Amino acid sequence: MATAERTDFIDRLRVVLTLLVILHHTAITYGGSGGWFYREVRDPGTASSLLLTMFCAVNQSFFMGMFFLLAGYFTPASLARKGLRAFARDRVLRLGLPLLVFGFVLGPLTVALADVRAGRGFADAWLEQLAGGTFVIGPLWFAWGLLIFSLAFVGWRLVRPEPAPDPARALPSSLAWLAAAITVGAAALALRQVVPVGQDVFGLQLGYFASYVFLFGLGAMAWRHRWLERVDRRKAVKWGWVTLATMPILFVAAALAGGLEGKPVNFSGGLGMPAVVYAFWEPMVAWGIIAGLLVVFRARFNRPSAHWQAWSGQAYGAFIVHAPILVALAVASANWPLPPLIKFAVIGSAGVLASFMVAAMLLKVPGARRVL
Repeated sequence: MATAERTDFIDRLRVVLTLLVILHHTAITYGGSGGWFYREVRDPGTASSLLLTMFCAVNQSFFMGMFFLLAGYFTPASLARKGLRAFARDRVLRLGLPLLVFGFVLGPLTVALADVRAGRGFADAWLEQLAGGTFVIGPLWFAWGLLIFSLAFVGWRLVRPEPAPDPARALPSSLAWLAAAITVGAAALALRQVVPVGQDVFGLQLGYFASYVFLFGLGAMAWRHRWLERVDRRKAVKWGWVTLATMPILFVAAALAGGLEGKPVNFSGGLGMPAVVYAFWEPMVAWGIIAGLLVVFRARFNRPSAHWQAWSGQAYGAFIVHAPILVALAVASANWPLPPLIKFAVIGSAGVLASFMVAAMLLKVPGARRVL
């Protein structure tokens, strides 16, 4: 089976997901909801902030979960090819080293850049954090989470060896997709009673991890049956309609809870109506987007391309370095008298280009490809 050709589209998807991560953080900078190092617009009631918040909510429903799905998909093959020890060593290098570099160097750098707007001297602030050993996990929580998942999978394979491939097994039914969405939503709601969204535990927002655990595990199972390469177009269309029908429900829930009147709306935890709606809204939106992206990219982008190959190689590096780049661009342009949506488009585009350019330069450093 020619796996290199058949899975080109998955490498393309990683590029697009990385782009969405950068744009997601740009949206928060200019009024969207969420946590980020630097926020220029903090008024959640403006029309632009509401649009950017919806963009962030839709992104959050699927994009990091899809990263875990794709990572899980290639984990069994990588483990089988390298063996337990070499696989674990590779994961620690590729995930642990960037985590440490960002945490102790780039994370404090990003905080120091953001503090420039508060009147602090950049060099002094950064050096103070470096000297104090400050650790800032930032977006590299993903590397930390994936490292935990990967090592847990190694432990699982020590107990239960990989079953034989079965590429002829049918994809799960639509009823199974629905059951999975309801189960993940219920698990997220239960988890958020203990760890609300926005609360970190060892650098991880566990309130979102119900879907991350499920999708990583699904990816590992799907590899044995080649499911990601066989998602049915009709099923993707069906779930696309479910996604479109579900999207407005979050806005309705916010409105019913008084969000349009300026009242605070709690989506993060508890058993209030907005929190319950949000927990189930996420997987119902995510499944259709994920299926649609898999089908479209498999149909249109599953062929060799020098440009896509280069961008695919740069995507992980761009993910690692985008935080200080994006914050530096936003701080430098803070006095531009432009509407937030225009700034979102300009700074977001510049952040994507700059992050991929810096990643390309880093790949030229000897030994960098072993990590990036």
